[in-house]
Amino acid sequence: MAGGLVGSEILKIAAEVRALVASGRDVCNLTVGDFAPSEFRIPAELEEAIVAALRKGETNYPPSEGVPVLREAVRALYGRELGFTPDLANVMISSGSRPGIFATFAAVLDPGDKVLFPTPSWNNNHYAHLTGGEAVAVPCDVSTRFMPSRAALEPLVRDARLIALCSPQNPTGTMFTADQLRDICELVVEENERRGEGERPLYLMYDQVYWTLVFGKSRHVHPLAVCPEVAPYTVYVDGISKALAATGVRVGWVVAPPDLAKTISGILTHAGAWAPRAEQIAVASYLNDEAAVRRFRTALVGGVCERLDALYAGLSAMRDDGLPVEAIAPEGAIYLTVRFALAGRTTRDGSALRHDEDVRQYLLREAGMAIVPFQAFGVDGDSGWFRLSVGAVSLAQVTAMLPRVRDALTLG
Repeated sequence: MAGGLVGSEILKIAAEVRALVASGRDVCNLTVGDFAPSEFRIPAELEEAIVAALRKGETNYPPSEGVPVLREAVRALYGRELGFTPDLANVMISSGSRPGIFATFAAVLDPGDKVLFPTPSWNNNHYAHLTGGEAVAVPCDVSTRFMPSRAALEPLVRDARLIALCSPQNPTGTMFTADQLRDICELVVEENERRGEGERPLYLMYDQVYWTLVFGKSRHVHPLAVCPEVAPYTVYVDGISKALAATGVRVGWVVAPPDLAKTISGILTHAGAWAPRAEQIAVASYLNDEAAVRRFRTALVGGVCERLDALYAGLSAMRDDGLPVEAIAPEGAIYLTVRFALAGRTTRDGSALRHDEDVRQYLLREAGMAIVPFQAFGVDGDSGWFRLSVGAVSLAQVTAMLPRVRDALTLG
């Protein structure tokens, strides 16, 4: 199993970019889905609460399922903003959302069990490999804004054990509408009703770690809001990494149905995937400060949105001028989905651009634009589509880069 594990293509590209920056190159780094503290700091109240908890001596092991005050804060947050209040026993704290995803896969899948997920999507193929599941990729395209549909999933659910979804979605920055998600949730309910006694259920994992980062007229939707009947089969994975620009603080949580909660908790325990005690206590204090949460969210959404809007407007203007680029309007998360239709073209120095990797390297070299191709998210072949992530760059860097991109796309 370990021998077949593939490393992160995103992190490989990011390392290449860091080396270029260290050598003095001007690079707008749109690769890793992270926040630069120079652009987006964690909330001051959270920072102060972490320091206070450490000084108070909150440095021993936390309870395996998480400190009660944080689990209660998550329950209150969901009741206040998402319209349902999970039982305390079903809320488990983890060291970020990644362990929650892994634990869900491990709790649901036996070796050879099928897990369905859209492509492009983030890391589902790796979690399937690590847990011995059979990965069944469901290719999506621009016609559905790269979101999966009931029609695409329905032929595959008969013997599946898990559907893994994310909205707002990494890498596309697009989201489910209420109707799209309701259709999928109803499919999950219908499939479980069809299954006979003794057959294991089909579960739905919903990664909503970006749910507070939503722009314009878009609205976050989640399974229980559109189809309450899906509750017995739904696992929510969530956390503060993106909502609070706190990717390094490592506090996440899982909200699972009772039959899975104990298993997921046990996996997190044996993996040692607890969030640090001081950070848990600090996050609980912060989440209960509703005014502070609103202030920070408004500022964070505004900062991310202005960067995405500048990118989208600049690239759309190039498209309108006949250059080979198109972008999908950003709906949520920190990502913009862009197609650079350069395959088959020749650069000014006579180099042929045959593959997405050629295009990626060309734009990095000529425009100082570092981006990630959709192959890093499970897409087979050269599609021309790329993810652009804005959390680690300034608005000034984005606007300074756009003329260089225009020049690089003007091949004649």
